[in-house]
Amino acid sequence: MGTRLLMANRGELALRVIRAARALGIETVLAASAADRDSLPAREADRTVVIGAAQARESYLNAPRVIQAALSTGCTALHPGYGFLSERPEFASLCAENDIAFVGPTAESMHQVGDKLASRVLARRVGIRMTNGSEKIDDVHSALEIAARIGYPVITKASAGGGGRGMAVAHDAAELKASFETASIAAREAFGDGTLYLERFIERARHVEVQVMGDGAGRVVHFGERDCSAQRRYQKMIEEAPATILSAEVRERLHRAAVELLASIHYRSAGTVEFLYDEASGEFYFMEVNARLQVEHPVSEMITSTDLVRLQLSLATGAASLPEQSEIRAQGHAIEVRVIAEDPRSGFRPSPGRITRWRPPSGEGVRLDTAVTEGTLIPPFYDSMIAKLIVSGSTRAAALERLRTALEQFEISGIATNLELLRYVIDHSDFRANRIDTRWLERTVLPRFVNA
Repeated sequence: MGTRLLMANRGELALRVIRAARALGIETVLAASAADRDSLPAREADRTVVIGAAQARESYLNAPRVIQAALSTGCTALHPGYGFLSERPEFASLCAENDIAFVGPTAESMHQVGDKLASRVLARRVGIRMTNGSEKIDDVHSALEIAARIGYPVITKASAGGGGRGMAVAHDAAELKASFETASIAAREAFGDGTLYLERFIERARHVEVQVMGDGAGRVVHFGERDCSAQRRYQKMIEEAPATILSAEVRERLHRAAVELLASIHYRSAGTVEFLYDEASGEFYFMEVNARLQVEHPVSEMITSTDLVRLQLSLATGAASLPEQSEIRAQGHAIEVRVIAEDPRSGFRPSPGRITRWRPPSGEGVRLDTAVTEGTLIPPFYDSMIAKLIVSGSTRAAALERLRTALEQFEISGIATNLELLRYVIDHSDFRANRIDTRWLERTVLPRFVNA
């Protein structure tokens, strides 16, 4: 594949990939927007190419410009990161057409699992349990008929993507009628495809997912599971590994289901299989596959002592093969919180601006993934996450104490952030006792926090 890699992304992940590539002796080129030309990743890459204006559609989402940046700089490989073009099969195909190795799954695999309806077909074929759901829905009248058949509450989902876009819970026909068109528009704006489908909604569920890696030849291994139940509007805020609520028997079945699903399509590179877990019944249900590296991958790295990004690159370059499953051992507990440039007390209004004070925590078991330093200008054009704070400990309780200390030490000025909310959440008795679900944050925490 050669030794020159284009990093087609920004922020903390771009920096993460650049450093992992450097450790492997791979030269790096950063494809950056005009807003990111002076960023920390741009300073650390061997070379930076400005591919367009600050707006993502003119730069990071402009596939021809990204490909041209790779070709003009002699890159023979490309890492898409997450978001932007990372899960678009047509982009993976475009890389292949130009003899650029795509560090991720093949376009065929993305077609099979990247579309949620297609992934449900695959899961059904493999024999993984799912909640009652529908095929694609063309209009609200069809949605009402299907909801009446499978029973309320239901949730609409976008077939073409995730991240909460196109999702809306309806407890009756009136709610579904009111939310359907809005959900379809949101999906179309986010993914260029407004196709929706319905699933039966589990009111008190946990979001549990399995981190996997495949070699493209039929062998897939897992790196344990994560509990991502602390969410706001279907966007994860806090992630943990392992999911301590699972019994050993359920955990083993969960891992096996994820591995068998992706092994059946000879999946390549990093991926995550997501499930809903119903604590009351002890059953889990397939939800979707994220055919890319995920934001929360560091907690899996911490408990397995594995650099997943370096493994991705090593597999792509042929420098290494997958480890045996018996060699991957999970120890301890890790928690990640997403630090975002938003004001929780003002409806999570974005807070772009210049950081005037940046005093991050440090110490044993503390890791910070970020591309921010004091003086960094946070632009208004992209996702508002500015850092990921990850801690580890021998137990969940030990990791929580370490997280509490780290959050107390973290100082950021110049912009609004969610640090105060994160401190509030981890001190909540429900969170400390692990008595939460995917709706807990919005139902129990946020109303009290805003009015405190």
